[in-house]
Amino acid sequence: MTGIRRKLISATIIDNIFTNKKDDVLRSGVLMADISDHLPVFAVLKNKQLIKQETLLNYKRDRSFRAWEALKKDLEMQNWEEVYVKDVNTAYKSFMKKLMKLYNNNCKLFKSSGKRVDQPWMTKGIRNACAKKTQLYRNFLKSQTRVTEDRYKKYKNKLIAIIRKRKKDYYGELLEKNKANTKATWGIINSVTNRNKTRSKVPNYFVKDNVDIYDVKEISNEFNDFFVNVGRSLMGHDTLIEDNLNTVVNNVSSIFLGKVEKEEIREIVKNCGNKRSTDCEDLDMVTVKTITEFVIDPFTYICNLSLSTGVFPDAMKIAKVVPLFKNGDIHNFTNYRPVSLLPQFSKILEKVFASRLDKFIEKNMILHNEQYGFRTQHSTTMAIMDLTEKISEAIDNREYFISVFIDLKKAFDVIDHSRLLQKLYQYGIRGVAHQWVRSYLDNRKQYVQINGITSELRNIAYGVPQGSVLGPKLFNLYINDLVNVSDKLGSVLFADDTTLFYSGSDINEVTHVINIELIKVKNWFDINKLTLNLKKTNFILFNDKENIDVILEIDNMEIQRVKEIKFLGVMIDEALSWKSHIGYIKGKVAKAIAVLYSVKFLLNSEGLLLLYNALNLPYLNYCVEIWGTAYRTYTQPLFVLQKRAMRIIDNTHSTAPSNPLFIKYKVIKFHDLVIWRILHIMYKANKGTLPKNIQHIFEKRDSSYSLKGFEIFKKPRFRTRIKEMSISVNGVKLWNCLDREWKESRTLKVLSLHIKSRVLSGYDNGQLMWT
Repeated sequence: MTGIRRKLISATIIDNIFTNKKDDVLRSGVLMADISDHLPVFAVLKNKQLIKQETLLNYKRDRSFRAWEALKKDLEMQNWEEVYVKDVNTAYKSFMKKLMKLYNNNCKLFKSSGKRVDQPWMTKGIRNACAKKTQLYRNFLKSQTRVTEDRYKKYKNKLIAIIRKRKKDYYGELLEKNKANTKATWGIINSVTNRNKTRSKVPNYFVKDNVDIYDVKEISNEFNDFFVNVGRSLMGHDTLIEDNLNTVVNNVSSIFLGKVEKEEIREIVKNCGNKRSTDCEDLDMVTVKTITEFVIDPFTYICNLSLSTGVFPDAMKIAKVVPLFKNGDIHNFTNYRPVSLLPQFSKILEKVFASRLDKFIEKNMILHNEQYGFRTQHSTTMAIMDLTEKISEAIDNREYFISVFIDLKKAFDVIDHSRLLQKLYQYGIRGVAHQWVRSYLDNRKQYVQINGITSELRNIAYGVPQGSVLGPKLFNLYINDLVNVSDKLGSVLFADDTTLFYSGSDINEVTHVINIELIKVKNWFDINKLTLNLKKTNFILFNDKENIDVILEIDNMEIQRVKEIKFLGVMIDEALSWKSHIGYIKGKVAKAIAVLYSVKFLLNSEGLLLLYNALNLPYLNYCVEIWGTAYRTYTQPLFVLQKRAMRIIDNTHSTAPSNPLFIKYKVIKFHDLVIWRILHIMYKANKGTLPKNIQHIFEKRDSSYSLKGFEIFKKPRFRTRIKEMSISVNGVKLWNCLDREWKESRTLKVLSLHIKSRVLSGYDNGQLMWT
């Protein structure tokens, strides 16, 4: 079959449908519709008869206000006496049994009609006009005259204008109505841009050992077997390797699990995200937040009972897993990763324990300063800043700097529980807290759900729970002693993202040291049953102006040298020029602006500005205080794109002056954004709240040195531009020029508002804040 473009004089064949199975073609033809500039074609082919299965996707849960009010009323009248027993498993089962009975009675499942729903902006008049337009198009196809063509085109263009206006009015009114409701506002924006569409559905068959599998139950079981065995398949170090935990520091203090108060539970629940994803009980966090006050007494009792007895309830250990496609063949099980949805109440109990664990870890300084993952006042930005400061310092000192970027296979899935518990004991997680963690890890189970069909339950023997609160924190403690393996290599870690480095003036000495120390590192990985992915483990030699040949090896396998690498979302190149990363950001921002342009007829300026903040700012903001100081010739295209976005938001001409637009929408230009973010870091440095490895690069002058030296940092010496543009030099320079009253701002938010106000006023009067 072919698609045909119809014109007054001629017809053109465009689309084609080919098949070598003519007998399977049930029907084919051309559709008389003007959805594009040519007639669409179709073909209906025979397919294998699939067994129709009734799934949960055909049902929806009643989460209306009325249903919730009825649920709350019933909960308020409940007697929870059965919960107040000495066994936490019995207590939690009784709690959930009573809660779920009331939940299912009031928030019932009902069968979805599956009927097509019109676009929300659609009116009866527009629907009738669309039908008339289709009829005019058919008249033109039949008569093929200039009169019928003109009549159709005029009507179509007028209808397009009416629909655009209707959409813009509808979404404008909706945004105005919900301007105080952030969640509703983002829902509207996502609806307009189709960002809230569900992810691609799992295909109707999979292939294993060259056999097609169509049964959804069997597919679910195959997925579950694959996911639970990932850790087992990588646990390749079964032979006993002698090790006495000599790299794990023994902490004499032991953790104490304090009593849980109702106010703590309220605060934890309040700070949980309003997520609609459901757990194994079909509960979502929004529902839990709605009913918290009516179940807080029995649940607080359960939390205290759990902490005092060292038992994590078994019913909280069941994860619902949804496969998420990564890349490659969609019919291959290995091309999916698991998304684990844990019980809502388990997340709350985990956060109760995590708050006590965090305080103990920070108080006793258990985690090394090199670990930036999942810690307060730490972030990926700080990790990259630590690494790049060390690189720029080495380059400034005419040293060679080699950084090895380690890749581990499924690191979170292969954690050995017994070894983790040994390390926790060394760190001071002893007694009932140690029992609690053991109970938390033991006897965990999961099932996979696809299209509402669930697999059998499977035990999880290895790893830390995916999607959990405690998982990343336990992993940090597991990998913490890696830093102690070598007294030569430096390191920066963000959970399992690890880079090890060494620098010196003699490249042969640098290479020799790294190769020797990597033997120790590999041995540590073997002892801890972590598997290196040597194909994805790379290294970069910085400050290589002579194209030196360097060979690094692990287990007699050569590590690949690369000129650039993506580390924690930032492209780092061997010259530390940031050219590659800026090119990457430019591509992302350009795509985001294309989306902005595509919906400019649907949203008013306020809506477009929200979309700009959602799609563009995350790319421009992320680690910009590090890479944004690159050569202006590299970063200027980002500013050009930013100006284009402002003109789209204002629906103005492509050559219109941009300064008034930045002022009107209170948006800071890219180069000012860089400085703004740098001063955020310097404010924290002045307050002493940065991670220790970052804080120590800033040294304050003695306040008696000069009256003008109030809270002024010493400016480090530098030789190269790379060092000059680092935050340790450039940041100090900018901070020292800042007004004293701004340095004394009570909060970072106050300082931020001061700077933004001054910058925007500079766009108006031409007085630049930065010189």
